[in-house]
Amino acid sequence: MARPPDAPRPAVCAVILAGGLSSRMAGPLKPLLPLAGRTPLARLADTFRQAGVERIAVAGGHRGDEVAAEAARLGLHFVNNPHYQRGMFSTVTTALAAVAGLWPHCRRLLLTPADVPLFRPATVARLLDRAEESDAPPVLYPAFAGQRGHPPCLDAGLIPAILDYAGDGGLRAALDPFPFEELPVPDSLTLADMDTPDDYAALAALAKRADCPSPAEAEALLAIQAVPPQGLAHARGVAAVAVALARSQNAAGAGLDLELTEAAALLHDVAKGRPHHEAEGGRLLERLGFSRAAAIVAAHRDLELPADAPITEREIVYLADKFVHGSRLVSVAERFGQKLTLFAHDPEATAAITRRRQNALAVLNRVTKALSRPLAEVLAQTGLPWEGRL
Repeated sequence: MARPPDAPRPAVCAVILAGGLSSRMAGPLKPLLPLAGRTPLARLADTFRQAGVERIAVAGGHRGDEVAAEAARLGLHFVNNPHYQRGMFSTVTTALAAVAGLWPHCRRLLLTPADVPLFRPATVARLLDRAEESDAPPVLYPAFAGQRGHPPCLDAGLIPAILDYAGDGGLRAALDPFPFEELPVPDSLTLADMDTPDDYAALAALAKRADCPSPAEAEALLAIQAVPPQGLAHARGVAAVAVALARSQNAAGAGLDLELTEAAALLHDVAKGRPHHEAEGGRLLERLGFSRAAAIVAAHRDLELPADAPITEREIVYLADKFVHGSRLVSVAERFGQKLTLFAHDPEATAAITRRRQNALAVLNRVTKALSRPLAEVLAQTGLPWEGRL
């Protein structure tokens, strides 16, 4: 049985580093800036708790009273670093020394600066699940698109070696002698850092879309799921059609989210090969924190669109899938005609396919009427070859 995402992990603790000067922010204190209604400290506390981590410490220094007050409000332990001006590594060592005393039974440690506040609970859970395996190395890094991000996950047995390290290069150099693994995650927010006002503005925008995967995150998830080449070609073909349809709708005033449309289209078959793959794909995305895409993927096989309901990203991805057979364009009528021929011997299957065809043609009619250009021109923009005729 799979572990519930928020099942307690009593042998794990987390440290949020919040002792920096915030010098490039020209005044505001980074750990306390609002991000979609919550401070970075609050977001990180929620993220760790949603992954089952309850033992959380905040290490502060600069304007420590303010950071300590927020930590207290959130029910977090506060550790003061009186030597914060010596740099982040001094805050790391102060925090680790405190953790060793606070939680002597801690076996795994998560460490992140408050500057990187948006990574998702599923990323933490993936790191900790890997850490529980017998062959896990003492150092685990989440990696997106080949780049290490936060939070690293450390064997607590490394704490004495880190405290004894006296060289240059900070924590990264202190960890260099130890075996490590870069664990791929579909989470670009592991890299989203906040050093300048421009960074803060970018993170504030990202915080509002944390429940929506980017196309790059979708591609990363397809790689993690080991989707075969033919599946990738189909996913990208459906994404090309979905984006073309959505752009044409937007040119007529629809206001569809192009990034969500593309990402959900890429992921529509992420669970292909499993029973009820559309529902299973939706559940997978929900677990990863991609709730907006999850609802689209879960509905991509069949849906009914009431006459008074608007066309959304869900209908666009659903219809785009009907236009692509393999990686080639095919008409909706022909796509269902192929299935009817294949199951002609099975009356029950034929009836179900006929019903789904009627639903698809109804959505096609609604979408076609709302396009800014003829359907044939919109599909031609994808550059995909035709298997038959429109």
